[in-house]
Amino acid sequence: QVQLVESGGGLVQAGGSLRLSCAASGSIFSINAMGWYRQAPGKQRELVATMSRGGITNYPDSVKGRFTISRDNAENTADLQMNSLKPEDTAVYYCKATIRRRRYDNDNDYWGQGTQVTVSS
Repeated sequence: QVQLVESGGGLVQAGGSLRLSCAASGSIFSINAMGWYRQAPGKQRELVATMSRGGITNYPDSVKGRFTISRDNAENTADLQMNSLKPEDTAVYYCKATIRRRRYDNDNDYWGQGTQVTVSS
């Protein structure tokens, strides 16, 4: 069994900051990419930030320069530092990890349950 647990969401005023954390636990051999996605009401889930095991990051233009992803490979955690938040950043934020459970298994994607981020104007 693999579990991803997010924390750190909440309500913040525009211009403020929040830090989200994601911890993966369970039967894990290795984790490839870890990332954050978000889904606003009535919209599709979209990429916010990803980081490969080697530290390569990817951000969409909408958050570039404001959000920073970091991870601790030894602890199987990934954080998302969000600065200069805007009302349009309001969404449920989900952590995703590409995990290999045993040495010769295929990689599979796992999702957390999501954490609400609300940015007021």
